[in-house]
Amino acid sequence: MEAENTLGVISRYLKKLHVLTLCVSDDDDLWCANCFYVFDDEQIAFYLMTEPDTRHGEIMRRCPQVAGTVNGQPKSVLLIKGVQFLGEISRLTGDEETQARSRYNVRFPIARSSGAPIWKLSLNEMKMTDNALGFGKKHLWRRDTVAEPM
Repeated sequence: MEAENTLGVISRYLKKLHVLTLCVSDDDDLWCANCFYVFDDEQIAFYLMTEPDTRHGEIMRRCPQVAGTVNGQPKSVLLIKGVQFLGEISRLTGDEETQARSRYNVRFPIARSSGAPIWKLSLNEMKMTDNALGFGKKHLWRRDTVAEPM
């Protein structure tokens, strides 16, 4: 029950926002990029659009393990909320790409004119900070374990 509640809390928050910071690295390079996303609460994944020849695109093709954050910009420290994540990213093809692109275009109609590839970032771990519940209140979710409040 706790795992479902934790995932539900994090999912509701992620559905309200639309920009993530994607952090990628390999042996030779380290880079961050801001990307628009659609969150899929069934797959527990982000769908994002980016060209493979961008700096972050080239790095994530070589090393698909990525990390990042999603957060708003509240004026008060008491209202800070945000999610840190770790996952694996892959470029979609076929029916999966078509379905994800459709969802992405509904959320971001301006993207309809872009032919950039759609990527799926499958989340393996998320940690949400929610100071509205108390300073430093955290929720932890892992794909391979039961989630725990921190």
